[in-house]
Amino acid sequence: MKNTSKITFSAIMSALAVVIMLISYFPYLTYAIPAIAGLCVMVVLIETNYKWAVFSYISSAVLVFMFAEMESKFLYLFLFGYYPILKSLIEKINKQIFEWIIKIIIFNTSILLVYGVFSKLFALSLDDFGALREYGVAILLILSNIVFIVYDIAVSRMSMVYLNMLHPKINKLFKKGF
Repeated sequence: MKNTSKITFSAIMSALAVVIMLISYFPYLTYAIPAIAGLCVMVVLIETNYKWAVFSYISSAVLVFMFAEMESKFLYLFLFGYYPILKSLIEKINKQIFEWIIKIIIFNTSILLVYGVFSKLFALSLDDFGALREYGVAILLILSNIVFIVYDIAVSRMSMVYLNMLHPKINKLFKKGF
């Protein structure tokens, strides 16, 4: 694939990630949309390489920072936007337990950072969790870890589906030229 094709493809996928992130303004999509938008970076990684995937993440992150809904924006910037790249690098270790430990540490660090920033920006307190207070935070963190594990497995499966179904078609497109 020529550099012009890589630039074009990365730009298209970055734009798609931004468009997907704009959907986050609809209620109840705050957490799902950044996870889906991150798959665009995964596609760039599969079709090109790490360098272009990082460029794609950075270009989409700049636009997401300017236009997306606040909470979704932070989730994309601090976790889901770059996670497919990081996941790919972590999985080269080839020791599943160690890989999962690293992934869960990264997830928890990112989530705590996002909500730490969010709580400072919007003056959130434990009182917002109602009667559960600090237990509500712990329950939320435990449940979010479970959802993250499911998400990680889903990203792996989605990349396999992409490789088997769409990658050959994209490859043909690049060989013929746009």
